[in-house]
Amino acid sequence: MSQPDPSRSFGAVADAYERARPSYPREAVEWLVGPTPVQVLELGAGTGKLTEMMVELGHSVFATDPDDAMLDVLSTKLPDVRATVGTAEQIPAADGTVDVVVAAQAFHWFDADAALPEIARVLKPGGRIALVWNDYDERIPWVKRFNAIVGRPPSQDRREPAGVLERSGLFSAVVTQDYKHWHRVDRATIRELALSRSHLASKPAEEREAKLAEVLAFYDEFGRGMDGMQLPFATHCYRASVVNRRNASVPIMGSHGRTAGTADQLPRVATEPTQPVARPQGDAMTLIDFR
Repeated sequence: MSQPDPSRSFGAVADAYERARPSYPREAVEWLVGPTPVQVLELGAGTGKLTEMMVELGHSVFATDPDDAMLDVLSTKLPDVRATVGTAEQIPAADGTVDVVVAAQAFHWFDADAALPEIARVLKPGGRIALVWNDYDERIPWVKRFNAIVGRPPSQDRREPAGVLERSGLFSAVVTQDYKHWHRVDRATIRELALSRSHLASKPAEEREAKLAEVLAFYDEFGRGMDGMQLPFATHCYRASVVNRRNASVPIMGSHGRTAGTADQLPRVATEPTQPVARPQGDAMTLIDFR
């Protein structure tokens, strides 16, 4: 029996993903996409963690993801954001139509040989690709121990994107920037945070529940209860400009012979982005004392 594809495991845990995964620092999103509103195509948008931030900054976002269940959560939260099922290897957009292509927590799932020419194809001249990951800040011992318990399969370790982009010949030298931020977790959401990891979500139920019980036991060692704590993250950002589209893939043709994409054939919502949404202020929480 073939093993389930971890990259297609997120839909089954979409609600846990939305509740437990961190967002991104505002300054990181501004650095990735820019301060001036532009047309953005998001690959692997998931439940819209980054999408929401970009909309708040005034950008017009077209969100795509291979998993319809993830996009259902995104569309419930952001009903005026245009969203449809699509992959990085066959992007549902016409040639030269977007200013920025963004991928958050997703580039490591792409087949770069197929995806990068597609990304170059849909970018306007001078447009750019922007990639971002939230990683646990393992300089703190508690966080390192937690990440070791949750783990991740070696085959799915995040690749270093700079070399991949530059070797393609389609993009300029990659510029990087890192940011630090904190994410609130409690006993419930730390379990969901672990569950949202692809290799756990795709495990058989008994094995998955055993690992989640281990996560809860580890949390309980610190006596934080339901008050919660702050989990530190490092946000790693990468961007590069498109410089060469000679190897771009053949565009998809619409029913009237015009260049088109799946977005034209499978619309979910086709309106302008919503107005910025005010974020509620979180309750007081306990910070981890590592001294």
